[in-house]
Amino acid sequence: MLLGIVGVPSSGKSTFLKAATLADVQIASYPFTTIEPNQAVGYVKTECPCKKLGVTCNPNNSNCTDGTRWIPVRLLDVAGLVPGAHEGKGLGNQFLDDLRQADGLIHVLDASGLTDSEGKQCQPEDPWDPEKNIEVLETEIDEWLFGIIQKNIEKVETLARMKKIPVERLLGEKLSGLGINEDDIKRACRKADMKSREFATILRKESKPIIIAANKIDKEIAQANYGSMKREYDDMIPVSADLELALREAAEHGMIKYSPGDPDFELVSDKLNDKQKAALDFIRENVLKRQGSTGVQQALDSMVFDKLKYIPVYPVASISKLSDTKGNVLPDVHLVKKGTTMKELAAKVHSTMADKFIGGIDLDKKKVGADYEIKAGDVLEIIFSK
Repeated sequence: MLLGIVGVPSSGKSTFLKAATLADVQIASYPFTTIEPNQAVGYVKTECPCKKLGVTCNPNNSNCTDGTRWIPVRLLDVAGLVPGAHEGKGLGNQFLDDLRQADGLIHVLDASGLTDSEGKQCQPEDPWDPEKNIEVLETEIDEWLFGIIQKNIEKVETLARMKKIPVERLLGEKLSGLGINEDDIKRACRKADMKSREFATILRKESKPIIIAANKIDKEIAQANYGSMKREYDDMIPVSADLELALREAAEHGMIKYSPGDPDFELVSDKLNDKQKAALDFIRENVLKRQGSTGVQQALDSMVFDKLKYIPVYPVASISKLSDTKGNVLPDVHLVKKGTTMKELAAKVHSTMADKFIGGIDLDKKKVGADYEIKAGDVLEIIFSK
């Protein structure tokens, strides 16, 4: 899974990436700091079955801490987008090309209005309207998709008539490199004409869902802007990437006990100076108590579990031992789309399991068939002929 971290220049994208991953990325307050896309691994979190089953797990492809399973997802921070990006302005062509394979987009928005749509600094007495940057990003992606569709639509329609193949299927094949499939196109066709800009907008919403991370929420002006924008944008989360990064680094250096997404932290070092204590008090009082978290982890979790509708499942080789063939307990967790069936899970784990699939067994030792629909947190043994 790949999540794109997007936004106009100087909105805090690279800081968000570093706060989510502790990756070594370049951060600066001038436009186009990010030229080549930064990739790193972040984690979404969910309750591990080990907690309710009373066992100690041995994760292979993830981590477990105190009953919380941390599941890796790839994050991509791309170059800032400016108005006219779909025409090649700024680093637009690169920006749009980089996010082709993204499953979803986290739009890091400078909610303070202290940077404009080109990443230029604004004065506090004359701030920028951050809502304009939402319109810029969505419009540029829509225009990019619209242009690609227009280049292909006539050829696709002609070929569909000649070969008597549904046009949705052929267009889906043409757009598969953008993460768009036939089902996305069918849903969009029910709402708009295939040659319209509205069709491109619907496709963008279907194939590249967006969550807005209203960044710099520690600033009073950002909190006021967030309050007014939230009424218009349901998928908006208050975020302070700077302060999450400060907490992550303080925890990394043994100053505090803190887990990403937590509503508070615990001081564990007696060597903090007054300046450090004051900074931590500011974070607690101005963000954690007001918002419940810094929002960075919430943005990742919300994108994967709520927006993209993925659920965690734990396949094992032995349901009685809850382990793989080497005895590792609850070794792997897979993120699958809600609605995934037992046989589809088998194919995801290994193609041989799907080819020789027989059935499955759940925690209650009940047999489940090929069409069994996976539930979040399921622990399942896959049965296949050896």
